[in-house]
Amino acid sequence: MNTSNFAQQASFSRRRFLQRAGMGMGSMALGSMLGGVQAGSQGTGPHFPGRAKHVIHVFLNGGMSQVDTFDPKPELDRWGGRPLPFENLQTERRTGVALPSPFTFARHGASGIPVSDLFPNLARCVDEMAVIRSMYAELPSHELSLMLMNTGTQRLVWPSLGSWLTWGMGSENENLPGFVALCPGGMPVGGAGNWRSAFLPGVYQGTYVDTSRDDPRALIADVHNKAMNRSQQAEHFKFLRSLNRRHAMQRPDESLIESRIQSFELAYRMQFEATDAFDVSQEPESMLKLYGEGPQNRQLLIARRLVERGVRFVQTWHGNLQPWDSHANIKDSHRKVASECDQGLAALIVDLKQRGLLDETLILCSGEFGRTPSVEMDQGGGGAAQGRDHNHWGFSLWMAGGGIKGGTVYGATDEFGFRAVENPVSIHDLHATMLHVLGFDHERLTYRYAGRDFRLTDVHGRVISEILA
Repeated sequence: MNTSNFAQQASFSRRRFLQRAGMGMGSMALGSMLGGVQAGSQGTGPHFPGRAKHVIHVFLNGGMSQVDTFDPKPELDRWGGRPLPFENLQTERRTGVALPSPFTFARHGASGIPVSDLFPNLARCVDEMAVIRSMYAELPSHELSLMLMNTGTQRLVWPSLGSWLTWGMGSENENLPGFVALCPGGMPVGGAGNWRSAFLPGVYQGTYVDTSRDDPRALIADVHNKAMNRSQQAEHFKFLRSLNRRHAMQRPDESLIESRIQSFELAYRMQFEATDAFDVSQEPESMLKLYGEGPQNRQLLIARRLVERGVRFVQTWHGNLQPWDSHANIKDSHRKVASECDQGLAALIVDLKQRGLLDETLILCSGEFGRTPSVEMDQGGGGAAQGRDHNHWGFSLWMAGGGIKGGTVYGATDEFGFRAVENPVSIHDLHATMLHVLGFDHERLTYRYAGRDFRLTDVHGRVISEILA
């Protein structure tokens, strides 16, 4: 064979291999470590000593109702079944009269923070939590609000918070992704766009894992090589790496190629540690009982095992699409989804604290927006189905752990829970605060792209010092 033709065909084959890699093992592993080098070496490093080193973002996708969880509104009981004393704010769909909460609130802990009976286990941990009642977003759309919560923008293709963080700090474990997205049963609305790296190097994109499977080897499909033993793999990997490096060096401006090469190298290293990290059966029976059964509780235990091994950012999604989207029968629908994660949320706080990890792990629990205090009317404009519409005007979330002052309530909505009126907090403010406890000045964490310095908070954001320890 003509050696020139052979070289051309080999080069073409490598290109085809890399182009198609995103559909298999490379896609699974994409998004974490540079081979043998901490990812953080590509960014700035923290600007000052931060309290937190890791983040676990519990995403209650679909929209948790603030007036049924952490923001009690007695006025809804008094106005139940009647129009509110003002015109209802515009949301995605038409809403009607005031809908009282079907859940009972009680004060808990030394701080006396009220929590509804949707979260009986989590309520016992309120002294570790800071509840922000005055969050607001921009539009009542799942897709746009998810992008805003994750990337700081709802219109442009920008990197996610997890990508910014792993770019700035790197991972402490070169054999695991620095940014992992856990979601049972499929992807949330918006798919991988929720954990994208955008114009940051592709290695900082989140790695998605479907946690609906119990078998840790099935959780991370296609990582284990069934055709070669470890020694053979090492030789094969060494040869393939030399070919890939030569190919990449000839194309220094094609960052996607470099990202895919790194994803393969990460996948190779993951064989020897990833299965162990995801195998919750290694936990003692007492720990399994603490977290409880079900995919949501199990993935919260996995989140602890990941941060324990140096993973920088773990996002746990409640399920595919939007499980918390209670447009009808909020009494039963919210009860169901809350019961699936309440025990695990409390266990996560207790477990991290007893291991000495809570002080260095920031926990954020949020949806993309809240829900209306007024009842949603059906699509035809007729009778209500006892559900609540999306509400971006005012909603609640909570934080705990590294750098956060426990037993704190910040901000307030109006007397019915519709709009944030006291100390409103934007998503940019939230991101600025999270970056602060991680050691970053949000105005200085920038990345040069297309002739401009970009940052997660754009030209906005203030640190909420009142909730800092």
